[in-house]
Amino acid sequence: MAPDIVGNCIGCKPLGGKPVPPAPPGFNRYRMPASQYNLFVEKIYFILGCTACGKGAVGREIARRLGGAVLSVDSMKVYRRMDIGTAKPGVEARAAVPHYGIDVVEPSEAYSVAQYVEYAEAAIKTIRADGCVPLAVGGTSLYIKAMTEGLFEGPSADSDLRAEFTRRIEANGLAALHAELVEVDPAAAERIHPNDEKRIVRALEVFRKTGNTISSLQTQWAVEANAGPFVRIGLRRDRDEQNRRINARVKKMVDMGLRDEVAALLAEPDGLSKQAAQAVGYAEVIEYLRGDCPFEKAVERVKINTRRLAKKQRTWQRRWTDVIWFDLAADDTVEAVADRIMKEITFE
Repeated sequence: MAPDIVGNCIGCKPLGGKPVPPAPPGFNRYRMPASQYNLFVEKIYFILGCTACGKGAVGREIARRLGGAVLSVDSMKVYRRMDIGTAKPGVEARAAVPHYGIDVVEPSEAYSVAQYVEYAEAAIKTIRADGCVPLAVGGTSLYIKAMTEGLFEGPSADSDLRAEFTRRIEANGLAALHAELVEVDPAAAERIHPNDEKRIVRALEVFRKTGNTISSLQTQWAVEANAGPFVRIGLRRDRDEQNRRINARVKKMVDMGLRDEVAALLAEPDGLSKQAAQAVGYAEVIEYLRGDCPFEKAVERVKINTRRLAKKQRTWQRRWTDVIWFDLAADDTVEAVADRIMKEITFE
């Protein structure tokens, strides 16, 4: 039996005491493609798009009109007290519309895709039991993929191998490991950024442990679009407008006290997990607080890395041929966008 999933969301019922039902004997739902297992029996609606495109506000407006609830699909909003840098909706917004998937774990904890999928399944059942329409809103593409297509989960982590990789990074830099990945798995090296230590190490670890490239193993889990009872609604903007919104969001975060938020998190007894500390907006400010760069340079890096994140999200989202796209203009209001979506999409 899967463990109880506990949420601490404002404006919604906790999930404690509602464990995820077990899969049939010998059946691992998280390693099966969606063609063989659908996570959700009833329809779920995804609202996706690049970071800072406005999907959160639109999702909340649609949920308000439908009497629905929002399930955050964001790998960093799950962390408590990481509020400003993750652009969490405020207290009033969460009080007006039930939210799930926010403030789930401590920032000192690691949180896996499989844990999120378990949480999401329990949340969807709770939302449906309350007579609400579930709207999964967010831009963490791996979470969306896992929820709709199944989850590739390779060999378990190897502490000896990872210690070896860490020593090599310290001696020769991360570029040397990325160069090795180019040799053994060029497809993975092309899509993994040279500075993405976590994914580079994982790809090399899988190759060393299995003799197969991670890109070839992940391909085995590729499925056709529309394999499950879900609807993917996409919001997109002109690239220049998207970048303008990103810059404006970063400025707002700084004005709201991002520097103090990160400092307070680092001062906590358990600190930040490696996963949380690598989040865009936090990693750069941590560099500043450690004296590695001026604050102005750290802020500029946040803008640059957020734009890179948006580019990665666009790449992921282009793979899904079933997305129903809505192109947004700079002067579109949240209400107008919600009107357009609700005229085209039948929510049930």
